Amino acid sequence: MVKKGMFSMGAEGPECWSGDGEGPVHQVSLEDYFIDQTSVTNESFSTFVDATGYQSEAERFGWSFVFHNQIPKAHFKRLSFDRAFGVEWWAKVEGASWKKPGGPGTNIRKIMNHPVVHISWHDAEAFCHWAGKRLPTEAEWECAARSGKEGSTYPWGDELSPGGKHRCNIWQGQFPKKDLGADGYRGTAPARSFPANDFGLYNMMGNTWDWVADWFDPHYYTQSPLRDPGGPVSGTEKVIRGGSFLCHESYCNRYRNSARSKVSPDSTTCHLGFRCALSPAGEGAESLS
Repeated sequence: MVKKGMFSMGAEGPECWSGDGEGPVHQVSLEDYFIDQTSVTNESFSTFVDATGYQSEAERFGWSFVFHNQIPKAHFKRLSFDRAFGVEWWAKVEGASWKKPGGPGTNIRKIMNHPVVHISWHDAEAFCHWAGKRLPTEAEWECAARSGKEGSTYPWGDELSPGGKHRCNIWQGQFPKKDLGADGYRGTAPARSFPANDFGLYNMMGNTWDWVADWFDPHYYTQSPLRDPGGPVSGTEKVIRGGSFLCHESYCNRYRNSARSKVSPDSTTCHLGFRCALSPAGEGAESLS
């Protein structure tokens, strides 16, 4: 359980993205809550699907966005890369879904302990409802990531690779052409990779983005309530947190405690997943603090 208390949320500085609304730094008071130690895995999502027959939005759409280096070479030439998405290294891949994260020719048999991806906000909500949990609020997510380290850049401190040791799964090398995989991975890593933070939570930075409950508003921090903020009452995009294995300092340094981004709630990609939260009145969260 993450115990009730106050923490400083947000950041202001040259590393922040002004359009993301990372500031101003403001005080937030939260009640007790639980949050999962890891992102929801392929194994857990498979159990949910087997129990309910749920079909993800990517499956219903018939396609999802896949980063170019996650697509099998045999299928590469048949794909068209969608520049309308904003960057030329993403492709709309027919048949890509949580079951086939790289599209046709890929599967999850050997990565059942990795975070499930190609998950929309609606998919995440459906899983949470089935599990008797909920998505964390953005404030809960950041408080959990900070794990008591007030003002720190990362869950473990202010240095990205203390002592030369990698603490998260992000891109090393020349983005987007060559991922050196110096942290041990060139795609997703197991959900329990790298040391946990002081609350016992794994991969709060990098690996896969986490959906949170809140609608996105870049000005929300200037007017958010002190106690248990739940985000704007409406919007067109939902907040995502933590960055992913595709984040690189030259393009997207959002693998920081305060960093935030946003996408439409029906978005599905090969680096987008979630973890669950739970209020104390509920039961069954696999959490530590």
